[in-house]
Amino acid sequence: MLLFHWKKLCCAPWAVLLFRAMRSGIRLALCLCLLLAATAFAGDDDGQPAPRFHAKTTSGESFNNESVKGKVVLLEFWTTWCQYCHQEESLVEQINREFAENGLIVLAIDVAESKKTVKKYLEQHPRSCRIVLTEDTNLAAMYQANVYPIYVVIDRDGNISGEQRGASGERALRRLLATAGIESATKADEN
Repeated sequence: MLLFHWKKLCCAPWAVLLFRAMRSGIRLALCLCLLLAATAFAGDDDGQPAPRFHAKTTSGESFNNESVKGKVVLLEFWTTWCQYCHQEESLVEQINREFAENGLIVLAIDVAESKKTVKKYLEQHPRSCRIVLTEDTNLAAMYQANVYPIYVVIDRDGNISGEQRGASGERALRRLLATAGIESATKADEN
């Protein structure tokens, strides 16, 4: 039965006529256009320029590609209900305090939750890093934030130096930051 419907769809007169009307060159050009369109949004590849973004923190600070030039940015995509995000919260806070003087900006983007939910959570779990709500940024959509946590590091030149999907602990997060040149003296001496 499923095969019948597939044949019916593929053999629909309009589909056959459209396919026959396309010359091989047009088909190739169409395929190349689709391939280019699919990769146009792949800005999260390491070494590629970070997509153009804007973000406004809950305290009113605004950030975009131009305002973070010369700084390293750690984007943390999280939610209040994510147990892994909660487990790594203190690590992100520690890294924020440790490297703030080295030019690190941590933007913790809460994904798809209401201001009320986030406010209530932060009253019970205060954070010192900058908090951004989904409604105040385009970052969650750009990085297809649908699993948590997600970490993205943007280097001083505005390029993506690394990305990590899922919690992996302190060592992995520090390695990710090292791809953008952020390392602590004690950690660098251990290597």
